[in-house]
Amino acid sequence: MELLPDLWRQELWLPPGVTWEDMDRGLGPSERPRPHDLLLTLPLALGFVALRYLFERFCAPPISRCLGVRDRLQMSVAPSPKLESYYKQQSRKPTQKEIVILMSQCGKTQRQIETWFRLRRNQDRPCQTKKFGEAAWRFVFYVLAFTAGLSCLVNVSLTYSNKTQHTRAHCWYYMLELGFYESLLLRISVDVKRKDFREQVIHHLATIFLLCFSYCANYIRIGTLVMLLHDSSDILLESAKMFNYGTGWRKTCDTLFVIFATVFLITRLVIFPSKVIHTTLVLSMEVFEPFFGYYFFNVLLMVLQALHIFWAGLILRMIYKFLKGELEKDERSDDESELDEDDKEERFDQDANCCWDRSKDSLNSKLSVLTNNCVLNNLTNHRASAADRMRKAQ
Repeated sequence: MELLPDLWRQELWLPPGVTWEDMDRGLGPSERPRPHDLLLTLPLALGFVALRYLFERFCAPPISRCLGVRDRLQMSVAPSPKLESYYKQQSRKPTQKEIVILMSQCGKTQRQIETWFRLRRNQDRPCQTKKFGEAAWRFVFYVLAFTAGLSCLVNVSLTYSNKTQHTRAHCWYYMLELGFYESLLLRISVDVKRKDFREQVIHHLATIFLLCFSYCANYIRIGTLVMLLHDSSDILLESAKMFNYGTGWRKTCDTLFVIFATVFLITRLVIFPSKVIHTTLVLSMEVFEPFFGYYFFNVLLMVLQALHIFWAGLILRMIYKFLKGELEKDERSDDESELDEDDKEERFDQDANCCWDRSKDSLNSKLSVLTNNCVLNNLTNHRASAADRMRKAQ
């Protein structure tokens, strides 16, 4: 119990000469941000999880059908207890040596085992409707959160000041954002796994720490601005994903992608470092001396900026492919990387089968022609020999 007073010592989180009483000066009892307010985010996170389940169960499917979202047809694998046990307990992609061992145990060829594992992995591939439901849920929240953030920030100066002006609406805005990101962490193990899974976890944790710290230290305005910058591009990203999963919306998806890329690069690589980080890192030192909270807050902002640069690299690569006409899917890949290789193998098998079918048809046609020629030749020779015998008999 003695850790909490030590944890929230004003020497750690506030500039020298500033106390918690100074931060609360001019604020009413209902407007003072308190650390224990953050406990409200836990039931809010659970509420978001339940609300998301209901949304993905009852609201997302009708919307997906309107946009023409269809799941891919998947072939079912033949039952094999030994291979199924190995798939679940050992590895989803066995090595060459492991395949040799499985061949002796199951009595199957190497190609049959490789095909079985590929089809089994495809059965675990997330369907299009699931991915659409996740994107639709985030889209709805980001639209509502962006609208709420703008309403909280109207007529409020964004320049640095230790006298933060905010209302109770700011506090509830913080609570909702925190509850949402906590719900994302609670659901991240069952959501569609992407290539940037680790970066997403780091982003969610850094965002949660930033929100908690800025709320407790009364940096309400700068925190609101950070969330607005993120939500503005996230709205476009999720809407582009929704149309990408549907059929017949390619032009709409491409248009939203171009707008998203433009907004992302401007907000994350221009406004965020020049306005937010420059204010907290440079301009704040014109008023106060450095302190622990100063370094803690700016390190978290730097972590977010590093993630922005990482994702900007992926977006620029997508833009390059888009201009060349080679863009087929999100660089982050909604599916695991190994499933992309499965697609290549499956396409290779399909191409090989098509080639074999064409070769077989060609061979059959040639054989039929050859057979017909042989039959005709035999008949001709038989008739000729019969005619010769008739002439000799005469």
